[in-house]
Amino acid sequence: MNKKIKRIRSDRGGEYVLFNDFCVKESIIHEVTPPYLPESNEVAERKNRTLKEMMNAMLISSSAPDNLWGETLLTACFFTK
Repeated sequence: MNKKIKRIRSDRGGEYVLFNDFCVKESIIHEVTPPYLPESNEVAERKNRTLKEMMNAMLISSSAPDNLWGETLLTACFFTK
């Protein structure tokens, strides 16, 4: 697509230490979220809450065992596209 990444937003995970050097070298702005504040990413948090509520409702209404939560979550994700 011949597009250059200008800005990336991530959490404050320690796995990004080497990535910061790469961003500086490539002139990419690396924004990090405040620590212990997941509310700063409202859209993702809202989507996660919606998927979790759908998954719980599907498991309860179908009387499926709790160990099928992964497949149920994938199904919920498929229906929210």
